[in-house]
Amino acid sequence: MVRPELLRYLVVEGPIGAGKTSLARRLSERLGKELMLEQPDANPFLPKFYADPRRHALPTQLFFLFQRIHQVGELKQIDLFERGTVADFLLDKDPLFARLTLSDDELHLYRQVYDHLMPQAPAPDLVIYLQASPQRLMERVRRRNVPYERGVSEAYLVRLAEEYRRFFHQFEAAPLLIVNSERLNFVDDDTDFDLLLRRITEMRGPREHFSRGE
Repeated sequence: MVRPELLRYLVVEGPIGAGKTSLARRLSERLGKELMLEQPDANPFLPKFYADPRRHALPTQLFFLFQRIHQVGELKQIDLFERGTVADFLLDKDPLFARLTLSDDELHLYRQVYDHLMPQAPAPDLVIYLQASPQRLMERVRRRNVPYERGVSEAYLVRLAEEYRRFFHQFEAAPLLIVNSERLNFVDDDTDFDLLLRRITEMRGPREHFSRGE
């Protein structure tokens, strides 16, 4: 039996529109843990990337890499033991976006930077991977109406969702709970949120699945 409040380092992951940030916020509040979020609004290249991906992919990716490395590097063991942290990103998945958006030469440069700077970060005690169909992801992106995300296409989300699926199919660095969030609303529905917490508690193996009705 796993008591969620005793997990020191939880990560919520998933493609754009999966709901990872909203779920990370709620887990942080319920479990009394520190919250560590990606900061896309701080990336000056992101709006340019969505407008012209080929031209602005590399600076966008490098900015996020430096930002994420800095954030993960600030994780102190004493903080993990005393209170714990919930994050809405996994540094190990950063190359996923690089493979999706960069040319071969740019990807080679990115890999050199990534391999040189990759910090010795603590492994999460649990990763929650949120899945949803590209259509549902697109619906959620449009609903939240973030200005720089208006250039996101469904074709991009299809490719992104597939890259996430491939990444987590091979993921073995931490216990993994794969959650189909199509019919789950962890933010507005207390029943769904409590179901997720109970599912975490009932985990018996290093890789399990959860969806409505399971």
